[in-house]
Amino acid sequence: MIHYFSRPLLYKFIKFGVVGFSGVVVDFGITYLCKEYLKAQKYLANGIGFTFAATSNYYLNRIWTFQSHDPNIAMEYTRFLIVSMMGLGVSTFVIWLLNGKFKMNFYVAKLFAIGMVTVWNFFVNILYTFAT
Repeated sequence: MIHYFSRPLLYKFIKFGVVGFSGVVVDFGITYLCKEYLKAQKYLANGIGFTFAATSNYYLNRIWTFQSHDPNIAMEYTRFLIVSMMGLGVSTFVIWLLNGKFKMNFYVAKLFAIGMVTVWNFFVNILYTFAT
């Protein structure tokens, strides 16, 4: 069980945030490429960008944030993707709400969604994906 508000947990959250920021760059870059250049529908482009970011985030979180040595990488990656896909659902809903209903800029809405999903992903990953 994790100790809430402990220094090691704070350090892990900071590392998770750094990895997440790199994921934001990947996510926005791929989403922009798909939406603007490949003319993919915006929610499809969002899903593609999110998937690329989730994959790079898994690798970086495995080796740096959580320092996992689980030999069953396929199962760990699957758990990470399940958590990420649930986060994608939340993200898509927030984007739909802010962009579709409140007419906020798509990329600003996406930034809000990423912030909300970051907290979700951290706690579920520490308790489920990388639980030791």
